Amino acid sequence: MQARLLIGIDIGTSGTKTALYDEHGARLAVHTAEYPLYQPQNGWAEQVPEDWWQATLEGIRAVLEASNCNPSHVVGIGLSGQMHGLVMLDENGQVLRRSIIWCDGRTSEECEEITRLVGADRLMAITKSPALTGFTASKILWVRKHEKEIYDKCRHILLPKDYIRYRLTGIFATDASDASGMQLLNIEARDWSDEVLAALDIDRSLLADVYESCEVTGTITPEIAALTGLSTATVVVGGAGDNAAAAVGCGAVRDGYGFTTIGTSGVVFSHCKELRADPDGRIHSFCAAVPGEYHVMGVTLAAGLSLRWFRDQFCAVEQAEAKERNVDVYARMDEIAADIPIGADRLLFLPYLMGERTPHLDPFARGALLGLSASHTRAHCLRAVMEGVIYSLRDCLSLFDAAGVTAPARMMACGGGAVSPLWRQMLSDVLGCTVCTAASNDGGALGAALLAGVGAGVWASVPDACDAVIRVRTEQSPIEQNQADYEPYYQLYHSVYSALRPVCHTLATLKTSYSEDRT
Repeated sequence: MQARLLIGIDIGTSGTKTALYDEHGARLAVHTAEYPLYQPQNGWAEQVPEDWWQATLEGIRAVLEASNCNPSHVVGIGLSGQMHGLVMLDENGQVLRRSIIWCDGRTSEECEEITRLVGADRLMAITKSPALTGFTASKILWVRKHEKEIYDKCRHILLPKDYIRYRLTGIFATDASDASGMQLLNIEARDWSDEVLAALDIDRSLLADVYESCEVTGTITPEIAALTGLSTATVVVGGAGDNAAAAVGCGAVRDGYGFTTIGTSGVVFSHCKELRADPDGRIHSFCAAVPGEYHVMGVTLAAGLSLRWFRDQFCAVEQAEAKERNVDVYARMDEIAADIPIGADRLLFLPYLMGERTPHLDPFARGALLGLSASHTRAHCLRAVMEGVIYSLRDCLSLFDAAGVTAPARMMACGGGAVSPLWRQMLSDVLGCTVCTAASNDGGALGAALLAGVGAGVWASVPDACDAVIRVRTEQSPIEQNQADYEPYYQLYHSVYSALRPVCHTLATLKTSYSEDRT
């Protein structure tokens, strides 16, 4: 019997990661291609779908070449991707504008309109979330209001990973987990809500068909087979939103299993066999990648993004040192932050660089360094940034009780931040739970590949796939003294938002001295 290979493609915000695995889950090759994020105005965020596609093609070719495998042995491709992004295509399948992505905060007026048209209670009952600026529905309304000529040409609305599916297969499809973040899905029914669509006057024909994450949605087209060497028999499954795919990639696919991601955004996640929801909508209740099941998650918008921002703006010296020593710059930053005591000598960072989702639901929240004095150094600020991100994740976890979800006693950690032993120990100390990493840190890419394996018949179910592949690599438990030292800083952090909220909202109304209409 010939070897069966699987590809997982994770369309992220900073880049697309493509990984090739054998049928035992061993990674044979991996490739990441980066691309830019555009911010034409303060609080806006856009990307070019063609950049995702070129990164995908580059990644597929790179992993096939690096592994020296027979491309015809790839039996399945799974897709994972940043959620909520709006991709609009015309009747010929051509992109009409840059994608407005998940961390864009321009649609506060449209959220008010959605709440008025659908009704706050009905919106929560159907979509399990209040109207949020990050979600896709408000973006659709924004384009219709401000760019009517584009909206009138639109014939297909897709999410980022589903645009890649379209380019690979010619099929317009999505999956229930990713569709959960559009605010157009009836979460319990796992299908589009005709009631919400009618209230918002959105034609259902614009939307893709909804599949389960491990269902086959199509196969590779002859054109793509010629470009990549893949077989036209290679199946492409529904895939999943980035966090639902990451759950599969770290084995959090059974009731009560959880994980924490420190990627561009930060997530605290728990799998639930039955649907659970916070009545105030401060955490998300979405369809899981396991057919018929669900998950809850809290999301902080600028986790790894905060550290990347700090790296890019203030760490030129560390980047040069890392290059000279041939080490990762984040490893060098870890060394510096580890020399600073807990609390960063009375310095707090609020990681609200893109507004905030959980627990504040406030697109106008903004970041802050509080307690700065002349004695503080760049290293203190770095430590404060890392701690602030962890405090924001504890804010997320604190809301699980309201949804009737018991916080997991053990969290898997994934995403780029999980590579950092310092950040993982902070996480364990502040959340008060054991933090583990999987033998593979591929997260969404591995999860997508496992979903492809289920669709291609390699495994019978998603839990079976995880049982066959996922192994724990590291485990860190809370340090009692650290917990005591962090606690007063977290409590102060937790209280700061309410004091700064009026300031942030006033800042949002002030004019700047330059035009904000820039790229």
